[in-house]
Amino acid sequence: MTGSSIQPIGRRRLLQAGLAGAVLPLAGRAEAGQAERAPFHAHVELTRRRVLDQHAIPVHGYKVTKRFPHARSSYTEGLVMVDGAIIEGTGLYGHSRLLRWDPASGRVLDHIALEERYFGEGVTVLDGVIHQLTYIENVRFTYDVKSFTRTGEGRFESQGWGMTQDGKSIITSNGSSGICFRNPTTFAIERIIYVADEVGPVGFLNELEYDNGTLYANVWQTHFIAEIDPASGRIVGWINLEGLNPDPKQLVFPLVLNGIAVDSRSGRLLVTGKCWPHLYEIEVLRA
Repeated sequence: MTGSSIQPIGRRRLLQAGLAGAVLPLAGRAEAGQAERAPFHAHVELTRRRVLDQHAIPVHGYKVTKRFPHARSSYTEGLVMVDGAIIEGTGLYGHSRLLRWDPASGRVLDHIALEERYFGEGVTVLDGVIHQLTYIENVRFTYDVKSFTRTGEGRFESQGWGMTQDGKSIITSNGSSGICFRNPTTFAIERIIYVADEVGPVGFLNELEYDNGTLYANVWQTHFIAEIDPASGRIVGWINLEGLNPDPKQLVFPLVLNGIAVDSRSGRLLVTGKCWPHLYEIEVLRA
């Protein structure tokens, strides 16, 4: 799907179609310090031409190095690899789950179904705790990574989209250009970066991954992953995943590219899409 086909109200249409509940406005209220004084930036459409017709930011290609099975029933919202297993959060009301599965076989090792009133979103693991967001319910869950049991829940102030961690902070997206760095215990916002290229803010930031000083973000409804400087919010590279969709005639909106993890053993990215049949290990071909 090219940028020209992006529909900024796509999620609202998806929800109204019966796959989710009523839409709430995006909350722009932060909870601390300077974050409280800065409104979240609005969604900004990212077109294919905006990425490929510029020369200030390198655009990288990719090569598939491995292909793993991925459940067609998994509407991927969060993805992380821990000790060789995939921990995945999936969405849709009545179908949202937290899964741990073996990438080699696709076999599910652990499974927790969310209550039907929740639309599951991003997941991450920090200090032995799995964190999981929900979309518009303003509720987050925690789980023990070893026992795979829920240990708590809390509230947060905005929509939940993607989530990762940098070893100190929980990092979340909400569909805007704002990325929040949060206290992992209280979930309070400690700072916000606003992601931008040479044109301006880049919104619709979805699934996140952090690795070796770089923040990666799927840009919803595009083939692009943004490589972001976590200190400034500047985009320092693009990964163009055009051609990765294994069945573009069938896997159309809302079954879009979403999900980024890092295999610490190989250092390579793992990527997939919502209800896609495969999880791909890729080598990024640097421009």
